[in-house]
Amino acid sequence: MGGLLADVTPLRNPDYRRLWVSGIVTVIGGQLTVVAVPLQIFSITQSSAHVGLAGLFGLVPLVLFGLWGGALADVMDRRKLIIITTLGLIGTSLLLWLQAAANLNNVWLLLSLFSVQQVFFAVNSPTRSAIIPRLLPARDLPAANSLNITVMQFGAIAGPLLAGVLIPVIGLAEVYLIDSIALLATLWAVMKLPALPPTGPARRAGLRVVGEGFAYLATQKILLASFVVDIVAMVFGMPRALFPEIAHDSFGDPLDGGIALGLLFAAMSAGAVLGGVFSGWLPRIRFQGRAVVVCVALWGLAMVGFGVVVGFSEPGTSVILLGLALAFLAFGGAVDMVSMALRNTMLQQVATDDMRGRLQGVFTVVVAGGPRIGDVLHGVAGYYFGTAVAAAGGGVLVVVGVVVAVLAFPAFVRYRVSREGVPESV
Repeated sequence: MGGLLADVTPLRNPDYRRLWVSGIVTVIGGQLTVVAVPLQIFSITQSSAHVGLAGLFGLVPLVLFGLWGGALADVMDRRKLIIITTLGLIGTSLLLWLQAAANLNNVWLLLSLFSVQQVFFAVNSPTRSAIIPRLLPARDLPAANSLNITVMQFGAIAGPLLAGVLIPVIGLAEVYLIDSIALLATLWAVMKLPALPPTGPARRAGLRVVGEGFAYLATQKILLASFVVDIVAMVFGMPRALFPEIAHDSFGDPLDGGIALGLLFAAMSAGAVLGGVFSGWLPRIRFQGRAVVVCVALWGLAMVGFGVVVGFSEPGTSVILLGLALAFLAFGGAVDMVSMALRNTMLQQVATDDMRGRLQGVFTVVVAGGPRIGDVLHGVAGYYFGTAVAAAGGGVLVVVGVVVAVLAFPAFVRYRVSREGVPESV
């Protein structure tokens, strides 16, 4: 069991340990806001169309400022930048609390504040990831990324559940306040970090610096391939937009949601947490590219299995079929956790420090944007072909896409690292 359970060696580093422990509190607090914002929008407008606008108001700043934030992380002290953005997140959470407490009921104000919050998050996220290789040796990066992803996925389960309990008891406004207080834990952790000045020659985060990041990425076939396989997996193989219809038509939930819907949304995160808990073998993987290809292919097959089960299900169907559908989603979440941890590790190992922030910005955009494009494609496919065909067909396209990616980037499969985590094949 000692070789299977998560490798906690990175926690021996006091700076990383403070960031990780504070992240547990902060991620759960952030998930409270993820639930509170759409709930408040719907309570104001009684319109799902307005709730959908939150996705647009969140995606645009995430893409634009994710790229610019990565450039900022390469041209200024990363400790200062993450302190500034954490203060920005605290400030926007407090403003969300004030508007809710004052019962302003202005949906455009709410959406604007949410958009500003995503600006600070878009800069904060790549900066936080770019810090890790400056704190830990290369051999500890797979374990550190696994620990980080486990915390994020745990928060994706615990946060919404906690919000469901707290909002009826203490009110929606106070949930925003809890989020702002939780962020103080991260502020404390980053203020304890040492100075992390830039290591490259660039000193201004303009369009030229962002463009240099893309030009550098074009020369790094390993990293380019890692982004391609992630886009393939998330665009073609993320069926979450189908969950409401599947929960109602296949598993008998009422139209306004029920237990099956909650279980469908939680299953992937539960699988990812389980995968993280038993990730002790991750640091021993030397052929990381090969492992990512296998994981993405398994993700696609898991979605095929999920779609097939949905095709055989109907209201009043046995609990066994629902359990089997959840098992496929959980398995997909577990292999996706491994894939994400290894892809992030590759980025941190291959990219030079002066480019790492910009590439982490691209990584943030890919991770956030891919599933949203997948939502659109699965929604359209589900409407025309049915949920089962859309889910299973998407899984098939993932497998096909991975094969095409391997043929286009054969070096990706050959990529390996030494026992110390140093790339031996780039």
